[in-house]
Amino acid sequence: MANATVPPTTTKNTEGGKTVIVDTVIAKVAALAVLEVPGVYALGGTVERMMGAVRGAFGDSEHGQGVTVEVGETQVAADVSLVAGYPIPLQKVADDVRAAVYKTVQELVGMQVTEVNVTITDVHTGVEDLDTDDDTTARVQ
Repeated sequence: MANATVPPTTTKNTEGGKTVIVDTVIAKVAALAVLEVPGVYALGGTVERMMGAVRGAFGDSEHGQGVTVEVGETQVAADVSLVAGYPIPLQKVADDVRAAVYKTVQELVGMQVTEVNVTITDVHTGVEDLDTDDDTTARVQ
């Protein structure tokens, strides 16, 4: 029988028992907070979104894509990559993402957030790419 890899966890002993929170749960909580921020179009970079689309085609979704966390005994640091929606100011999106992650992780997980690094990988404009059919005429000759 093969041993399954156990994901990293956070354990808290209390009077009534022990609470174990797997790191991927903390990443998912942070990701859900990010997705609620106005101006966030999607989580992850191009490769992460492509892999998410493949997983989605098979009925599996990963709500934590685009968010990685480093978890200590009482503290969490997060790295978030996202696509911003145009025309929201990018620094405002990043600041709002940080605030959302700090608040949500502290409230729902009960751990202190030490930092949230935000990487904006793209801007979604809502304009579809222009088709380049063979029947188009050249602009210059």
